[in-house]
Amino acid sequence: MGDRQLHLGAFMRPVSIHTGAWRYPGAWADANFSFPRLKYLAQRLEHACFDAFFMADHLAVLNMPIEALRRSATVTSFDPPTLLPALAAVTERIGLIATGSTTFDSPYHLARRFAALDHLSGGRAGWNIVTTSNPDAALNFGLTEHMEHDERYVRAREFYDVVTGLWDSWADDAFIRDAQSGIYVDPERLHVLDHRGKYYSVRGPLNVARPVQGWPVIVQAGASEAGKQLAAETAEAVFAGVSGLHDARALYADIKGRMPAVGRDPEHLKILPGCFVVVGDTVEEARRKRALLDSLVHYESAIASLSIVLGHDASRYDPDGPLPDDLPPSNASQSGRERAIDLARREGLTVRQLAQRFGGFAGLSMVGTPASIADEMETWLFDAGSDGFNIMFPWQPGGLDDFVDRVVPELQRRGLFRRRYAGETLREHLGLPRPANRFFA
Repeated sequence: MGDRQLHLGAFMRPVSIHTGAWRYPGAWADANFSFPRLKYLAQRLEHACFDAFFMADHLAVLNMPIEALRRSATVTSFDPPTLLPALAAVTERIGLIATGSTTFDSPYHLARRFAALDHLSGGRAGWNIVTTSNPDAALNFGLTEHMEHDERYVRAREFYDVVTGLWDSWADDAFIRDAQSGIYVDPERLHVLDHRGKYYSVRGPLNVARPVQGWPVIVQAGASEAGKQLAAETAEAVFAGVSGLHDARALYADIKGRMPAVGRDPEHLKILPGCFVVVGDTVEEARRKRALLDSLVHYESAIASLSIVLGHDASRYDPDGPLPDDLPPSNASQSGRERAIDLARREGLTVRQLAQRFGGFAGLSMVGTPASIADEMETWLFDAGSDGFNIMFPWQPGGLDDFVDRVVPELQRRGLFRRRYAGETLREHLGLPRPANRFFA
């Protein structure tokens, strides 16, 4: 079938995306906020040759009612830019990707932080560009209301230009360090950015040397129209949310199809949908594990999760009736909201059923044996559905151990996944070129 191989990231904040994960028999309830646990998980993923360990980020306690919040295992967790350097010290090859918000961070801070992570890790850093969809985050940063959806993306594009410009402040050979002459740095190999735009005024230069990878790998996750365009222009990996292969193929063709028009090679972008994987000895056993997991989601937190996705309070709807057609408009993530409405209509779900699905995990799932999961992943890879997956684990450590011990060897046996790392940097793992410095040949 050709020599294409899967790329695999691990979605690790929260360490298990499913709300019931912490209650699963044998699960580590404290894994989100325990460094020894996270170190174990990162090292197991590296042993399995995963491309990257990815941490989403949230800048507010999740905006849900207190009845639901008290049942959430993800109320607190580490700040990714603090945790990832610690994990860099106890791993050697696995990529380390963190979310950084273009709405609530400043370009200079963010550029400095990710450049430092790239140096500390020997070239393994990635930045997931998000515009932040939680309106409560605005209240933690001196704003009384959230910036409008499409404007957040216009601002994100300028933010990206500033950050990458700052990463190019120094030529790769700027630091001479000639003890004989006493010259440490060549000022001719320094560029002062002096950016003045609609949203930002940033002089520069960055006070960190050019990153090992040139730039940390640029990751993006939005699937709205504005998000897809930003991805085509800037991203090198997309952690898309899709519900099935039909959706995935459309998204794959759409984003990659926009790239030639903006002067980019579609091979220089890897599309890795989030995929929730439950492994069993038989398909029936895997489904029983999933059903047990879903049964551990309490309705209070389920309906709160659905409210976040819809962007308004869903608890006023009849739990055993259908989702109403006349939903009020919302400033929340547009693609997530559409997915919920489509799922409810497609499967004829009641509000309660839809809430429990979203309260657990409602996105793309592969539930089966190592062989059936490998079959599905192989189909996606060769049917233009994805370049791999960002794996979401049902509970920890058992869900991750199942994938690493059982699915990865099956993928390797089929020649679909590496047995050892060929390179040292995240760019090398993903087969991405090192960007040229825009200011220096």
